[in-house]
Amino acid sequence: MNTGSAGYANRGARVYWLPGTVHDVIQRRETKGGAIRQLLRYLAGTATNFGQVMKIAPPAALVWFRRDLRDVDHAALSHALAEFKRVFCAFVFDSEILDALPVRADRRVEFIRESLVELDAHLRERGGGLLVRHGFAGVEIPRLARQLAVAAVFCNRDYEPQAIARDAAVARALEAQGVALRSFKDQVVFERREVVTGSGKAFSVFTPYRNAWIRHLSPRDLAPHLCEARGRLAAPPESSAVPTLAQIGFEPSNLHDLKLPCGMRGARQLFDDFLSRIDGYQERREFPALKGPSYLSVHLRFGTIAIRALAREAHARMLHGSKGAEVWLNELVWRDFYHMILALNPHVVGAAYRREYDAVKFDQRADWLAAWCEGRTGYPLVDAAMRQLNTTGYMHNRLRMVAASFLVKDLGIDWRQGEAWFARQLNDFDLAANNGGWQWAASTGCDSQPYFRIFNPVTQSEKFDAAGEFIRRYLPELMKVPARHVHAPWLMSLPEQQAARCVIGRDYPAPLVDHAEARKRTLERYKVVKQASA
Repeated sequence: MNTGSAGYANRGARVYWLPGTVHDVIQRRETKGGAIRQLLRYLAGTATNFGQVMKIAPPAALVWFRRDLRDVDHAALSHALAEFKRVFCAFVFDSEILDALPVRADRRVEFIRESLVELDAHLRERGGGLLVRHGFAGVEIPRLARQLAVAAVFCNRDYEPQAIARDAAVARALEAQGVALRSFKDQVVFERREVVTGSGKAFSVFTPYRNAWIRHLSPRDLAPHLCEARGRLAAPPESSAVPTLAQIGFEPSNLHDLKLPCGMRGARQLFDDFLSRIDGYQERREFPALKGPSYLSVHLRFGTIAIRALAREAHARMLHGSKGAEVWLNELVWRDFYHMILALNPHVVGAAYRREYDAVKFDQRADWLAAWCEGRTGYPLVDAAMRQLNTTGYMHNRLRMVAASFLVKDLGIDWRQGEAWFARQLNDFDLAANNGGWQWAASTGCDSQPYFRIFNPVTQSEKFDAAGEFIRRYLPELMKVPARHVHAPWLMSLPEQQAARCVIGRDYPAPLVDHAEARKRTLERYKVVKQASA
């Protein structure tokens, strides 16, 4: 068993855990008297009751929950329960993350808090409970490890640069205390370089990555991590409860009005509902007015359901001929792909994956950026998408591509500004997927849309929301506009506008740009890349 610098010492029929410093003394085979004297000095400095300390057997572990808010099929929890007979569980509302949020009514914080309440209840039913702290994780986790006298801290790996730096700092602090930090793969099926080309290089194009991913897949990769407690979950040593939003400096959002189910139960509810219609996923997924997607993205983001459970079901149904399951599995593989790209190419945070595209110069139009953010561009499908995002924290995947393409290719605004707005608003914000999606739309990323392919917001609207049902759901000012005009209402004559109670420039804005002219400007803008490679 790997317990860092902590260890065990046999004393007759009893097994005692000794702190790292004492274990080192024994390992150095010092004289019996010297070892005992050092042991007594250690105990004198840490406890008043020699017998009480010596009877801590066996040692305890701490599981640090982060973006994995469940107690089933959880890699770190499974390993901790298999190796230790006392396992504490903790979560930290990390001030480094929370303090940077621009508003205090954040749906994501409320979603986490509601999911923690459920997780704590589940753990308590099994004899444990959740220790919840509010502060800097780099301080709180080492402090908890010291207070609980654990031999190891278990967690699941995170691939974001900020998280990697945080975990490295925590590992150093724990090591100084003689405690090991042990991390496990959990939020993806395959990580980093587990799926590579025949020459051992990382993939940069999705389709060959997807094919290799499928070839590499085995039942073991999708097998659940069993978390049978068998009395091993340790109750918190103090009375504790999940703090309220007010206690961590936040306010209620509109989360409950949206009827977005939280926690493990909510994830299972949505998954069961999706399984009843997964076979038709490929036919419905592109149309925002239809109930096509799984709506599980926020649950994947915060780990209230395991990626293995989803991929296992999708893969099994694909093998039985379900085209819908196959297409949805591709979406899960895209998720692994973007996490691999981020882990191996951290420069994508703030810069183009294809570095030559950093030469592209974008326009500085704060007024156009504000209009795009607020859904006032004059292009109905784009505006409806942005209002859906701002109102609910969700945006249909097809619309994410349309809205992103419009900002970069029609308005000529830097993709990083759009990426930042999505990061602020999306309930399911995930750095890897958000960055990958924006770089795809901006033609700067891996497997990107070529810069000369530019989404036409009107034809996209006509194709994917032909009757204007989605548009009218979020743009009530277009409620009376006939379907033949709802995609480009500025083409109506003035009498037609008046009859539809939608006068352009008064009831609904005129288009910020002409798409055909904007397309020409974009092709000129991106010539710098073509010229550099010539």
